[in-house]
Amino acid sequence: MDEKTNGGVGFLNGFLFGATLGGLAGLLFAPKAGRELRADLRQKSREVADKAGEISSEAQVRAREILEDARRRAEELKKEADRQLTEARQKAREALRIAEEKASEVRKLARETIEEARKEAKRLRAAVEAGVEAAKHELSKEEDKPRTTA
Repeated sequence: MDEKTNGGVGFLNGFLFGATLGGLAGLLFAPKAGRELRADLRQKSREVADKAGEISSEAQVRAREILEDARRRAEELKKEADRQLTEARQKAREALRIAEEKASEVRKLARETIEEARKEAKRLRAAVEAGVEAAKHELSKEEDKPRTTA
């Protein structure tokens, strides 16, 4: 229980203890006759018991109210936590979906770039081979020419 409820129980215990001590002190120091004193004590003890019952009932009602309020607040907090968790999951799913789309775009772009690089490499290879062939052809022409000595 919380501090307020424990304070109510402590108050009730203190009240009852004080009433008992007061009754005993009244017996010891009473100027009335025994019969009158006992009747007064019975009346006072009934009043104390009634008051204690009222205080106990009030404490129980208040404790139920506090408990119900705590349950209601706990339920509200649980609902809010569930809502936030659901929202976070949705955001995570959306972020994952966007990341997958971006990754797919990057893969596609990478494939296209690799294909373009292969085509360019083939074109360059063909150009190099053509250059080599042209150089061979020119060299063979040079070798076929008669040489003059100077």
